[in-house]
Amino acid sequence: MADYDIVVVGAGLGGLTTGSLCARNGLKTLVLEQSDIIGGCCSTFEHDGYHFDVGASIVELVRPLEMAFERMGKNMSDYVDLVPCDPIYSFITPEGNRFTIPIDIEETNEIVKKMAPEDYDNWIKFEEFGMWLLDYAMEALIATDMSTFSRALKVVLKYPKIYKMLPYFLKNHEMVVTKAFANRDMLASVSFQSFFAGAPPYLGSGIFGMIALSEHLGIFYPRGGMIAIPRGIMEAGQGFGLEVRTGAKVDRFVVEDRAVKGVVLSDGSTITARAVASNLNGRVTYLKMVGPDNLPNWAFKAVSSYFNSMPCPMIYVGLDTRPDLNAHHTIVTGSVEFMNEVWDKYYTKGLIPENAMSLICWPTETDPSLAPDGHHILSWICNAPAPYSPLGENWDLIKDWYGEKAIGELERYALPGARDHLTKLLVSTPLDFERRLLHPEGGIYGLFSDMTSLAMFRMRNRSLAVKNLYLTGASTHFGGGVPTSVASGVVTADKIAQDFKLQG
Repeated sequence: MADYDIVVVGAGLGGLTTGSLCARNGLKTLVLEQSDIIGGCCSTFEHDGYHFDVGASIVELVRPLEMAFERMGKNMSDYVDLVPCDPIYSFITPEGNRFTIPIDIEETNEIVKKMAPEDYDNWIKFEEFGMWLLDYAMEALIATDMSTFSRALKVVLKYPKIYKMLPYFLKNHEMVVTKAFANRDMLASVSFQSFFAGAPPYLGSGIFGMIALSEHLGIFYPRGGMIAIPRGIMEAGQGFGLEVRTGAKVDRFVVEDRAVKGVVLSDGSTITARAVASNLNGRVTYLKMVGPDNLPNWAFKAVSSYFNSMPCPMIYVGLDTRPDLNAHHTIVTGSVEFMNEVWDKYYTKGLIPENAMSLICWPTETDPSLAPDGHHILSWICNAPAPYSPLGENWDLIKDWYGEKAIGELERYALPGARDHLTKLLVSTPLDFERRLLHPEGGIYGLFSDMTSLAMFRMRNRSLAVKNLYLTGASTHFGGGVPTSVASGVVTADKIAQDFKLQG
């Protein structure tokens, strides 16, 4: 008899959601996490009284998170206190101009009319279609199994007007926004979101063009830091008997006759299970944990064809004064052409760009308790993209230089004199993310997400190559991110419930 019904490897959002729902369905479930904290990229760590978010900085499209708690018969608000953030962004252009985008769509319309009158009519059309799309179909797309063409067809039959989305899947992000807008600043404000999926505008899927509109449905920050989201999911699951072990690194899966039977920990002990759900990077799951010898040739080739997502160095800053910012998120951005150029001329060639898109997150604007009295944190200054290769371990040698460079960019564009108020400066390089979170090459979104690696083209939640193996998290549909990772956990738990002949 197996030790557990389900062993989940990795306590990220996908893993905890899968584990909690499996426990809710009456399965004896264990989540193993190699780190000493849960959440993966959606987590928070403390340093000398400052509480910095590891990576994720807000949550939007909260419906998947609500669904996960509803499946457990719980109210999300009893476990996670989401504080609304308004405005959505404050933008700083390379020329130093500033404009702010509020949550209220009518207020945004007026801002667009003043900022880019030539684009106003197209913005209204873009807005009307996008908001309809989000209301009609986005929930179905994110939280529904899309692993095969037949399943995708079922979604279309259930939501027949969804065919209107087809052009957004066939076009890239850049094509979608440049068709609608001409104003440079307007284009920048709806283009940088392609990097949220880990790709430049000319490679990112056109469907991610809707992110600029989805944010008007509300963006939120969890009180207590981003770790409050995985912690809330875990606590709900623990009410059904979910077990979570931190500091428990899995070295490999036990595989017999191409069927997973359990896991082997780094201390040499074995835990048996009827099934294993992996929240690890999909390539790591198959090529390291399962191993090439346990894969059919077609599966080895298919898995090897995927690329890891881009890394994203993080700069964590403590200040002894209130920064001169006016939003939870401030974006320093450039033109669409510049975003593409940074990718082609720097990232793909293994070079660090002189400057690039920067996202400055100010969590203490929303939750002052994250820093000592009178102090503030900028928990995410993202100069993206910066490559892992060919630097590799040399990232250790340039970490201090990179931090100083980031502070220089911060002073240049957003906060002159910030260095005079600096109390903390911590840097997480791609190498650090690889070591601490076991993300290969520091990739923060699992696998690279372009137009050819979504839905049925992404790794499946139920493995076709290995029995009793399930995948969850960023390597599955719809890719990396808070709502999408939670949604993947819902889909994977449903698959397990079906296979175990349980009611979800």
